[in-house]
Amino acid sequence: MLIKEIYAKTILNPCGIPGIDFVINPYIGCSFACRYCYASFMSRMVGKKIEEWGSYVFPKINAVLLLKKELPKKLKDKGAGKEIFFSSVTDPYQGIEVKYKLTRGCLKALLEFGFLGTVSILTKSDLVLRDVDLFKKFKNISVGLTVTSTDDNISRYFEKYAPAVSKRFAALKTLNQNKVSTYAFIGPLLPHFVAKKDEVEKIFEKLVEVGTKDIFIEHLNLSSYIRNRLIKEIKEVDQKIINDFYLTSSKAYRKQVETIIYPLIEKYKLRLLKNQVIYHQEYSNNKI
Repeated sequence: MLIKEIYAKTILNPCGIPGIDFVINPYIGCSFACRYCYASFMSRMVGKKIEEWGSYVFPKINAVLLLKKELPKKLKDKGAGKEIFFSSVTDPYQGIEVKYKLTRGCLKALLEFGFLGTVSILTKSDLVLRDVDLFKKFKNISVGLTVTSTDDNISRYFEKYAPAVSKRFAALKTLNQNKVSTYAFIGPLLPHFVAKKDEVEKIFEKLVEVGTKDIFIEHLNLSSYIRNRLIKEIKEVDQKIINDFYLTSSKAYRKQVETIIYPLIEKYKLRLLKNQVIYHQEYSNNKI
């Protein structure tokens, strides 16, 4: 793993994701090396190939000081009515955060600033529990964990070095016990198992068990740069599974999957945020 400390020019950036105003990405790269990750397009920003995604992390070591300078300049009224997201193209709680504490430092900076907007966090790591003390100090915060199955073997295959999905469910339960608002990000929908109703239902059952009611669901983004990398990395699996991955680009396939999902959401009384299963054809043109 290549670790290279860098100095960022800016840290509080406008975000192209609908409903989110600003994003903070404390790192470039991600050690979790998820096979399907759309953020692999970031490789070109640092002179790397997409195939190298997961082999490097560049900590923005001036992130906290930079944020302290930018907050009063970019946020009027202490950011009331605005939402800041951690993070869009990296995981804010990947392993290197233990050493650098950039995410924690940025959260502290927001508290010191008296930020009045909403903080939202998305991670695949139970390291997020380290910062429960800070979460409790925010008036508006929502902490999400990505769960793509209930099977640790599946999570290990597609999300190579991320904490097992069982640890993520456990983290959601602990956050809920601490009265921290949570959500689950069920995305991307992995076609080799998600077309099976019982597999989807297992996720919803588990979420109810741990006390998380709010969910985002997203179809697989199979843009060319993702497809090429993904198919190359899963070439050893059954050909039908690979064919199923290609089907995710079909509107008919997505509708078929949704006919399974929507009744289950109603059955388990979950809240589908954005009121739709998200489908993004291309992320790389978004602001990050």
